[in-house]
Amino acid sequence: MSPAYIEALPKGRHQLVVHDSDGKNRPFFCLPAEINNSSFSDPSYISTAFPRLKKHGFNTLLCGVGWEQIEPTEGDFSFKRIDACIQTAREEGLRLVLLWFGAFKNGQSQYAPSWVKRNPSRFPRVMAKPSLLPLEILSVFHDTTSTAEARAFSRLMRHLKETDEEYGTVIMVQVENEVGVLEDSRDRSRAAQEAFDSEVPDLLARFLTDEWETLHPALRGNLDTFKRYAKEGPSHPSWPQLFGESDQTDEIFMAYHYARYVETIASAGKKEYGLPMFTNAWLRSDQTEVKDDNQGGTAPSVLVTNGTRPGEYPSGGPIETVLDIWQLVAKSLDFLSPDCYFQDYERTCANFSHRSQALFIPEQRADSVGAIRIWEAIGTFGALSASPFGIDSVPDELNGFPPHLELLNRVGPIILRARQLGQSMRGFYFDEYEKDSADPSVPKRFAMGDWNVLVERAFVCGHPAAGYGMIIQIEHDRFLLIGAGFQVKITPSDPDAFIFGIASCQEKQVVESDTGSDTEFTLETLRWLNGDETRQGGYTVMPTESPDYGDVPIAMSIPARTKIAECQPYVVKDKVRE
Repeated sequence: MSPAYIEALPKGRHQLVVHDSDGKNRPFFCLPAEINNSSFSDPSYISTAFPRLKKHGFNTLLCGVGWEQIEPTEGDFSFKRIDACIQTAREEGLRLVLLWFGAFKNGQSQYAPSWVKRNPSRFPRVMAKPSLLPLEILSVFHDTTSTAEARAFSRLMRHLKETDEEYGTVIMVQVENEVGVLEDSRDRSRAAQEAFDSEVPDLLARFLTDEWETLHPALRGNLDTFKRYAKEGPSHPSWPQLFGESDQTDEIFMAYHYARYVETIASAGKKEYGLPMFTNAWLRSDQTEVKDDNQGGTAPSVLVTNGTRPGEYPSGGPIETVLDIWQLVAKSLDFLSPDCYFQDYERTCANFSHRSQALFIPEQRADSVGAIRIWEAIGTFGALSASPFGIDSVPDELNGFPPHLELLNRVGPIILRARQLGQSMRGFYFDEYEKDSADPSVPKRFAMGDWNVLVERAFVCGHPAAGYGMIIQIEHDRFLLIGAGFQVKITPSDPDAFIFGIASCQEKQVVESDTGSDTEFTLETLRWLNGDETRQGGYTVMPTESPDYGDVPIAMSIPARTKIAECQPYVVKDKVRE
């Protein structure tokens, strides 16, 4: 059995299970971060970076491994540096997710070995209009490239099995990085054009017809020509005949062929060692992405902010417009992941939960703006986790994750058990904003069982701080609140409710089990909260560590301690007679 696997849970949730050194399989609450692209190539650097990152609270690190690094000469493989880095992780008690930078990294092919780069006749390139000159992107329409890369990736996976299966340090592998064609909507080379003018594979055409109602709306919206042609057109159409002449057709075409290529690589590796595998996506811009998510600021006008047309972002990568095609073709991948920096976070999480696939965000912001958003990914969408990028280069004062990691580490057993039991969960965040400016975050309203839930910023007499957290319905009338800077009002949805309110509210702390289980724990009561701490019985308030009292000389808001509380609402339906 693989030392790690993805397990499906009730309500479309998932958990990562790892094989521990004691021989037992345990659910693993992943608290990851991705280091810079080249960091993992230097064991001496890793020997100091890993202990420092562990102290921040991360238990898993995402690390790049380049094809050029392990096969600098064709057929001559070297794993010495990788082994040394993995050994450091093992000694520190860290898990690793290896990122295979093979033929593709950020849509280009810089991580291919020099013997591949120097031989374009054997390993042809993408050609783009208008010049039709070769780009620094290997073409996926030639078996010579996929055969060479699959051999290298297979050797890596075989080596991991031989050297790490006993320890289970490496728990997942990302195959390629942000694939797709840049500078054009599709590959215009001769082999690619021949494929474009050839018949659309029946597998894809039948899938789009049979699964029409379950396709992502972003894909369905680009299939008007397909819908007409499927009914009226002749059989065996080419890509432009079936889908029309458009950038979207080019993207669909490239998605199918990139997915085929990645499947060739991933399936070859999984035959050697069956770790969970995924690939990630460079996202297109939101239509309103000139704004920095909900922050109200302007996002940097640089390459990472993407574009709106295929080719401005990597055309054919696994984004929402072609996610179904990737899920159809790249069966060896356990899930597809977004790199989310400036896009709408909630929409991105929803897009990449399509068809109930596991959600994992391998790259996102490392500042406090990014850190508070992981509560929504984990709480609302059941994400395996979300990982800040370039964490080894982020100055400590700009790293927003440590306080959240400290809390998540304490409540990890609660979250794991809630997922296993299918308990309802919602995560949320409220962005920090400047005094005297408009609040960019709106209150959250949703139903949990027979209750209506309102979540808003915690009341303070001064200026409110950022808020974050989650709410878990652990029983019909018991709710666990985790986080800081928010308050919750729970009311019955029953219109016949006559009297309702808070029966009790208690601050809690987690007491771990001595059995070694990651999901066995008890919640010990600390303070009984009431009065000012519940706004006179109207709310369960989860304060920040330093509430702003403004110009009111009364300390009505208590500072946060454990950031865990249990609220039990009550309802009386019978009218009281005098």
